[in-house]
This record gives sequence, structure tokens and C-alpha cells, in this order.
Amino acid sequence: MELHQLRYVCAIAEMGSFSRAAEHCHVAQPSLSQQVSKLEEELGTRLFDRLGRRVRLTDAGRAFLARARAILQEVEAARFEVDDARKNTKGSITVGVIPTVAPYFMPARVAAFTHKYPEATLKIVEETTPVLVERVRDLSLDMAILALPLRHREFVITPLLREPLFAVLPRDHPLACQSQVSLRDLRTEPFVLLRDSHCFHGVALAACQRARINPHVVFESGQFSSLLGMVSAGVGVSIVPAMAVDAAEDRVFVRIADQKAQRTIAAVVLRGRSLNRVQGASLEHLLQSDQNTKRMASCILRGG
Repeated sequence: MELHQLRYVCAIAEMGSFSRAAEHCHVAQPSLSQQVSKLEEELGTRLFDRLGRRVRLTDAGRAFLARARAILQEVEAARFEVDDARKNTKGSITVGVIPTVAPYFMPARVAAFTHKYPEATLKIVEETTPVLVERVRDLSLDMAILALPLRHREFVITPLLREPLFAVLPRDHPLACQSQVSLRDLRTEPFVLLRDSHCFHGVALAACQRARINPHVVFESGQFSSLLGMVSAGVGVSIVPAMAVDAAEDRVFVRIADQKAQRTIAAVVLRGRSLNRVQGASLEHLLQSDQNTKRMASCILRGG
């Protein structure tokens, strides 16, 4: 028994004719008649009496018709509910973000999203990469914003942006007026870096290794703001991504002269997971440029 057979039975009963039913269903009459006969054979009884050009439901046909209409109504209701869920903007999404991205990358995008989808519920969770990875796996997070590389095949990874790294120097540093600086030129300087619980710690050390220096770290923190304060106070120099560049007067940001000194930010979703309307819309917003991204691009073009 197939749905199109049920539709044919209902159309014949409503139109009172096989030919008009075939026209209504946009199918050739021989095909419609064949399908109804096939259904009657499966049921073991006739649903219609063919009286010349007239058609009349049998007792079995009247009983079947009520059920057929109910089934088709349920199918239509199911289709409507799925379509409504696909277009629904009242859903919710929980996004995890690493601390070195959240305060710079998210605010403008969250504001734009909540303005466009005021009925949606958006929750932001700030955590380190290992915690976010596990929470995406156990589905307590719908999506995570992380820095690459991420060597997990069970995730679908969508790159969002790539940003260069900058050396942060006190305003009066001898190299502060340079458009670019090699980390090797800073090998004798004390460094203030993020602690190793943050993925950016590895990014910064990799840049140092490429410059063949072993940085003398005198201060570690979990926030870029603390590192920048230490640089301004003359405690040491630091390394930050483009999105952490600011306009403070007591420190200078100089582009690191290393094409590989960069990091890539990406959205991560568990492979095989379907996104609802709200979740898909949030990913679209993450892929769009905002004022922060434009500011970073401007800094890069100025070389600092």
C-alpha cells in the first residue's frame, strides 16, 4: 500500500470518475486505474463498483476512504511540522568559544544574531579547547569556536578567519617603530605569554621555535588583557593574534615577519549532526564580516 494509491482513491471518490480523478492527480488514467486495481488486489476486495461511466464506492470502499483520508491528513500534518521546524526561529543554540576568541570575535556577531532572531535563545559558553571538544562530542554544545589545528575526524570544521600574529612591545622599545619584527630580534627579551592550558600558548611557542629562540617567560596568564598590561608596564614583550590588537598609547603592535605566524579560527560541529534553523543561521552569522574583523584587517594593512 502506497501513499499515491490512497490519493487516487480519495480523488476518485471526490470526483466520481476515474478520468476526472486522473486529471486532478496529473497522471494518465490507465496508470491510475492500474494502481487502484493493484490496491484492491492487495486488500482482497473491490473499493469501487464500475457502473459504465459512473463509479460508486462499495461498503469496503467507504470504510477504506475514511482511513485513507485520515492517513493523508496525518502525512500532510507531519510535512507541515517538519517544514515549520525547519523555518522556526524560536529555537535555541549553545555555542562554546575559547577564551582567546570570545571577547573579540563574538560580541558584534551575537548582537547581530539576537537583533535578527529576537525569539531565538543563544547561550555562549567560554572554555578551553579540551573542554569544548568533549562538550561538542556529548552534544551539550551545538557548536564550538576553536583555533586550528584540531585533529578530530568526527567533527565538521568550517574555517571562519585567519589572522596574523603580532609582537607587543612597550612604546619606548627600540623596535617599536618597525613595520615588522623578527622574533629572533627579541631573543634576549623577557616574554609574557598565555599559560599552556590555552591553545594559543602552542601557537606562540611554535612561532618562537621557527625563529630558533627559547623565550625567557617571566609571566604567564590566562587572558590577553593581563599580558598587555604587563607589556605596558615594561615587564616584557608578548605575542598576540590580530584580534587582540588595541589602540593603547603605551604599547605598540608590530607584525611578526613570519608568514606562518598566524592562527585560523573555525566553527566545529559533530559530524552527522543536523542543524535546525536557528543553529544554521548562527553559523551563517559567524561566516559574515563584522566591525572587529574590519578593524583587524585595517591593523594588518597598517602593519601594526
